[in-house]
Amino acid sequence: MNFKHVYGPIPSRRLGSSLGISPIPFGTCNLSCVYCQLGRTINMINERKEFFPVEEIIQEFKEYSKNGLDHVDFVSIVGEGEPLLYSKIGELISQIKKITDKPISVITNGVLLSDKNVWKELALVDVVMPSLDAYNKETFKKINRPHKTISFEKYIDGIIQFSKIYEGKIWLELMLVKGVNDDEESLRKIKEIFDKISYDRIYINVPVRPPAEKWAQIPDKKSIELAEEILGGIALDYLAKNDFYSAIEDDYEAIISIITRHPMNQFEIKGFLESRNSKAIDSIIERLENDENIEVINYKGLKMFRLKRLRASRR
Repeated sequence: MNFKHVYGPIPSRRLGSSLGISPIPFGTCNLSCVYCQLGRTINMINERKEFFPVEEIIQEFKEYSKNGLDHVDFVSIVGEGEPLLYSKIGELISQIKKITDKPISVITNGVLLSDKNVWKELALVDVVMPSLDAYNKETFKKINRPHKTISFEKYIDGIIQFSKIYEGKIWLELMLVKGVNDDEESLRKIKEIFDKISYDRIYINVPVRPPAEKWAQIPDKKSIELAEEILGGIALDYLAKNDFYSAIEDDYEAIISIITRHPMNQFEIKGFLESRNSKAIDSIIERLENDENIEVINYKGLKMFRLKRLRASRR
């Protein structure tokens, strides 16, 4: 069975082996972050919708679960954009909880945490992971490029107020972008906001995969260490260990299912194929390089493969 909504597990330094669930169409978001590994947002909205029936998503999850979830550490609702735009996320979470006792995480940009209805819908989630990269309206617009209806102040206050009532764990995520939010003054302003939030962890990320905008670069090591010192956060290793998984039997289609949502470099692809005892590694990589629907990007000395937006938007 080819899955439309369930994918992975994907290796994650934060969540271990993370089984992804996508409840939204590709590229649907209320931000268009300059560092997004999926490229620029193609469907910019800030209105919550039932993009797919809950039963359609749950049926896939049940089918996947038939083989067991022993290799899964977290079930992560993340999608290929902003998952909180899915208006039935509360029902989806409730249904997942009936099927598995694996912890559930929601990876979000945090914008819709200003909606108190969302608070109720996330009550059963074990970990909520909001992103917060900016310290004022100007840096918010520069880094995150929000939908025109979004207020920076409302966004920040939403995360703060949610953190006061939420009974699960909150792991904040900060993406450092060279020359924008990686200097001492910026980091101290970000800390002032973080100090108002009741959180359990802070993760510090850098754009290790090809970003939407070429100018969104990785800060130097000193800046990353400074962020760790000022924020008391955990800087993630540049790349997670190679532990990709797919239930799709065909090796090529398995890779396509992964890079639709998570770009892979040539070493990750090779390791993934080796784990499946593939005998055609070189020919598969060559096929990927020649596939007109795949974008191959040379980035930081690595050859990165991701699905082109045109094909992905038709999924």
